[in-house]
Amino acid sequence: MTASPETHRLLYGCMGLGGDWDDTPYGSADVERAEAAIEAALDSGITVFDHADIYRHGKAEAVFGEVLGRAQGLREKIVIQTKCGIRLGDSVRPGIYDLRGETILRRVQESLERLRTDVIDVLLLHRPDPLADPQEVAAALTSLHRQGLVRRFGVSNMGAPAIRELQDHLDLPLVANQLEMSLARRDWLEAGVLVNTAAAADNGFPLGTLEYCRKNDVRLQAWGALAQGRYTGRPRTPDDERTAQLIATLAEAKNTTPETVLLWWLQRHPAHIAPVIGSTHPARIRACADAAGREPDLSHAEWYELWLTARGNPLP
Repeated sequence: MTASPETHRLLYGCMGLGGDWDDTPYGSADVERAEAAIEAALDSGITVFDHADIYRHGKAEAVFGEVLGRAQGLREKIVIQTKCGIRLGDSVRPGIYDLRGETILRRVQESLERLRTDVIDVLLLHRPDPLADPQEVAAALTSLHRQGLVRRFGVSNMGAPAIRELQDHLDLPLVANQLEMSLARRDWLEAGVLVNTAAAADNGFPLGTLEYCRKNDVRLQAWGALAQGRYTGRPRTPDDERTAQLIATLAEAKNTTPETVLLWWLQRHPAHIAPVIGSTHPARIRACADAAGREPDLSHAEWYELWLTARGNPLP
């Protein structure tokens, strides 16, 4: 099997696979689109595939499992990561978070069946559940590991205090924390910069989370890493336009793509952030290949220029 996701520079996010965001069955065209996206990711050097049980109401996992069943030998070449902990709302009840032990065990079994595999390489807890008992959560994760159903564990959208509390009850190390991070979503970066300024109170990102993850070998994964295309095709503001032009200029100078430059900006951070790309378009997936195969080629000055241009304001 391929190396663990902690050693990979880039992940492919499978949220867009499986058709519409409803409970209607997926069709053969959805399988073909998923197959094309997975092939593009593999061609680009990406071998870690990120899922969640709720993506497309389970259809993302199911269509991936169908592709996996068709491709002999593929399972041994890839890392499958999925998440649990969110219950989607419907016409009767609102969406909630649910990390009760019995729910974790059931959701993992359902994911295994949809993915058509006998083991999940990495399971992330999708969102923090305020009612979760960390000792009960840890017991469920330990049981999954002992049964050989899950190899490693991590979290998603969690700050340092929540990670620390869970780790205190868990002998197995938490290996990943997936957060929204991009050149457009910079609160994770600016939380430490805005200390002792009036703007600090409005930041909201839990201070110390990056430092905790770096110290404890919890790999940071960045969802939304391409910023929904606002710097590579869909600018929304004058600052976006200026940032997009700078990215394009740097890409041309470095013989790569704008998507790669955008991902390099994250990867250049000393926390060794691993971006998650979620496009379903093969051409755009392949445009990220240099972020999987090359070291981030951004100087100190170039990195800051990108940050300040996107920020639109000088540093405090």
